[in-house]
Amino acid sequence: MVETQDKSKSRSEIGGSPSDKGMLMLLDFVKERFPTEKMNFQYMVEKKEVPVHRMSWGYYTGGLTFFFFMIQVVTGLFLLFYYQPTVSDAYLSVEYINKHVSAGPLIRNMHAWSSSCMIFFATVHLIVAFAMKSFEKPREITWIVGVLLLFITFTFGFTGYLLPWNQIAVNATKVGLQSIDNLGQYLGPLSHIPVQLRETFQGEASVGQSTLGRFYALHVVILPLALVALLGLHLFQVQLHGMSKGVDEKTKKTEKFFTAFFFKDLELWAYAFLVLFILASCIPFESFLPFPLLEPYNALGATPPGIKPEWYFFFVYYPLEMFNFLFIIVASTIVVAILFLTPWIFKGTSRRNLSYIALAVSAYLVIMTVFGEQIYHWWKH
Repeated sequence: MVETQDKSKSRSEIGGSPSDKGMLMLLDFVKERFPTEKMNFQYMVEKKEVPVHRMSWGYYTGGLTFFFFMIQVVTGLFLLFYYQPTVSDAYLSVEYINKHVSAGPLIRNMHAWSSSCMIFFATVHLIVAFAMKSFEKPREITWIVGVLLLFITFTFGFTGYLLPWNQIAVNATKVGLQSIDNLGQYLGPLSHIPVQLRETFQGEASVGQSTLGRFYALHVVILPLALVALLGLHLFQVQLHGMSKGVDEKTKKTEKFFTAFFFKDLELWAYAFLVLFILASCIPFESFLPFPLLEPYNALGATPPGIKPEWYFFFVYYPLEMFNFLFIIVASTIVVAILFLTPWIFKGTSRRNLSYIALAVSAYLVIMTVFGEQIYHWWKH
């Protein structure tokens, strides 16, 4: 360890051009995040230990996110056998799955419920990882990849929302795409970029067959490939550097990752599957929506009232309804920048203070998700 530090120090002290020094610093950074001497089964699995403390439950949130992603993959593959990604047949194919396919309603409900569960636990996992300071050196790449995975997970929700091709799906997608267009009015000479971005997703003058085809391709091909690649890197980094310390005080107890922690993870997955199965069997995911929103989309008909995105977008949807669009965009940009720069911004912050920030963020998300509509109506009047 001392020898490695001395070698790193001597490299940084070597004279040369700024570009040479920058390259050496980059190489040292990569070597520290991808130590080849630790890339073996013995170190990454057999010898890996998990700290045991009051925040140990946080280590299971990532596993639950992965579990619900696997449910998404399996149920999504079953649905692909029957779903037709055309504006004329999309709604009818979903109806066919619900009414004529054996276990069709169960599979579709499991897909829908597990989608929400995946987004919920991905968000919880990021917040808990922040509170536990799981981004500190040498886990910066693990954190950044995790942020990218969270964004991809939300994009899964946005693209999948359109596929049933009912009233709420199409009209909510229109609102989402229009928000991209609205950004252009604040960018001056760059105002064409948001328009081009919206046209790229939309594919034609209005939401139609091109939009459905592109969202379908994103949802079933492009996003899964991107997620699997980043998830592989994320899990590799976690295994390579182990679980973060998690608490400020010294941990007195650890347990073996394999088999103790691994089988606890599997046990939790079994309970999660049981709850998901019962939920999907008893409560249709769309039972919370009034029927007019679930009718087949009619381009010539009037837009029914009550159009809004899925619950996991409420934290930004209701503020957009209440405040100036530019203010929300600037605030969102700052938040995204902070997320990616977290390992450096909060480098010297204690876990206690990080926990306070995490609690404040959690409170905001819960309040806007559960009470956002009431707050919006109060604000409006």
